[in-house]
Amino acid sequence: MKKFTASLFLIIIVMPGFAQVNQDTSKHLSFKGVPIDGTLNEFVLKMENNGFTQISMNDGVAILQGDFALYKSCIVEVSTLKTKDLVAKIAVQFPFSNTWANLSNSYFNLKEMLSEKYGNFSDSSETFQSSFQPESDFLKMSFVKSDKCKYYATYKTDKGTIRLSIEHDPLLRSFVKLVYSDKINSETVKKLALEDL
Repeated sequence: MKKFTASLFLIIIVMPGFAQVNQDTSKHLSFKGVPIDGTLNEFVLKMENNGFTQISMNDGVAILQGDFALYKSCIVEVSTLKTKDLVAKIAVQFPFSNTWANLSNSYFNLKEMLSEKYGNFSDSSETFQSSFQPESDFLKMSFVKSDKCKYYATYKTDKGTIRLSIEHDPLLRSFVKLVYSDKINSETVKKLALEDL
């Protein structure tokens, strides 16, 4: 009876350890739970299965649209290596903001979530490049549109780099941007570039 009880106790203690499955066994950085790896078509299909809609695909870049991190209608750019069909980088453009209050709120909310998931950032800046600090919403947005707003936070992991920033497009529309760069595939890019030298 003691052997049976001891065996049962051992099974109860040990079995849960065997039953646990490591959710993140990939050596690659993940986006929406999908490793940033594989061909462009393979990755786009996985994103479509995650609720994204493909808008276009051209010259190794796919543009998708969908919901991400509680934000609706984000634009996602999936990029491959120039010389090889291998996904290496994902860029998320969050919805446009017309006011500094909305833009900075999105930035700080995302930064808080990233810090919770990845720990402390490795590099950051939250400044306006000027001899004076703008106080009004209008001036702050003017600084964003004239490249005088340097708001970013970079998170480095064993699998790659995540960079959050405040940006604007050529039409001077302002938004928060999040870029995921896979370490393994980015090193492949560098290796190919070094071979050219």
